[in-house]
Amino acid sequence: MTHYLAFRLSTIIVSLQRKKISMLVIGLIREGKIPADNRVALTPSQCRWLLKNTDFKILAQPSDKRSYTDKEYEQSGVVLKEDLSAANLLLGIKEVPVDMLLPGKTYMFFSHTKKKQSYNQRLMHAMVEKQITLIDYECLEHADGQRIIGFGFFAGIVGAHNGIMAYGERTGAFKLGRVYKHRDYRDLIHTYFGLKLLPIKIAVTGNGRVAHGILEIMNLMDVQEVEADEYLSKEFSYPVYVHLKGTSLYMHKEKRTYSREDFHENPQSYECLFSPYCSQSDILMNGVYWDKDIPRLFEMDDIKRNDFRIKTIADITDDTNGSVPLNSGDCPIEDPVYGVDRSTGKKTKPYLDTSIDIMAVGNLPNELPRDASRFFGEQLIKHVLSDYVKGSRIIENATILKQGKLTPNFTYLQGYAY
Repeated sequence: MTHYLAFRLSTIIVSLQRKKISMLVIGLIREGKIPADNRVALTPSQCRWLLKNTDFKILAQPSDKRSYTDKEYEQSGVVLKEDLSAANLLLGIKEVPVDMLLPGKTYMFFSHTKKKQSYNQRLMHAMVEKQITLIDYECLEHADGQRIIGFGFFAGIVGAHNGIMAYGERTGAFKLGRVYKHRDYRDLIHTYFGLKLLPIKIAVTGNGRVAHGILEIMNLMDVQEVEADEYLSKEFSYPVYVHLKGTSLYMHKEKRTYSREDFHENPQSYECLFSPYCSQSDILMNGVYWDKDIPRLFEMDDIKRNDFRIKTIADITDDTNGSVPLNSGDCPIEDPVYGVDRSTGKKTKPYLDTSIDIMAVGNLPNELPRDASRFFGEQLIKHVLSDYVKGSRIIENATILKQGKLTPNFTYLQGYAY
């Protein structure tokens, strides 16, 4: 991992050195959402590099919640300052509390508003009233629709670990410690040496960064990948997983085909193909993107079936009543698992014989905050900051509000925003 990060940083340096980047004053805001998030958009070492190799200036609000200390930022040349009004680009991670918003400024953070999330409508109204420009990390995409920036890889890592941990707690077959109690990702990996899993079958869904993080843990835990037909037709004497994505998960109701572009434009025209895996899987690691028109992996009535085998679900994408209908909301990092009674569908304590265990945490990467922040900051430097300065279609397409007004890509939010 260390070699990989070093290589990525070297490519970032070369990339930015070839571009002329004009003056930019970045403000690193203090995370205000509760519970506090300790990830950062830029690490101290990344700030040091930017200050040395560009004309940027960087300010940071003091914070005792970050995974990097104020002293580390000061030693990197960042100016600690409560008042960030001198900054022309404010960077955060989670939603900014309404009373912390500075009028007329440009913000980048995960706003969780693109799906008209009701719990953030007040935030949207405040940004409109304060004539704020909002560039949402979630909306930064390459031309083919692939997300540019995010914490999904580390969400997949932590979520997969927690899913296996929960299954171990349920069966008593093995014990895994909590991720957040480890110093970093490298230290976590060392705990897998000597781990021997039961001959379990794991269904992994999705094809983005979350899924890639899940697969990383599958490989580290020596879980073998098998093809779908084998997975559905036989048992194994060792742990296995099947990776379900695209054509493996969805099919057009009439054409009986799958087109990624058409699926994202017309998800209501597709059906989900996951049902056979419900009777052949012990664990579900869910990493699929979900929206209200996308079919769920299964429905609540399915868990009453005698052949419904899944005992543990790591719902890493974590949409309440989403692709996994048993998801009834977030858990805190400290207590990440709850049960759902198979007969009533009601929430219970975890690890009961009559329940299915759900691991659903909204800020999983916060268990490895320094590693996740380094990875995020690299993507931000390489793909976003220079484009922001010079202007690009990528930035334009991710701008939900421009000076308090919805941009053309987001007019569908009209009733939600005003």
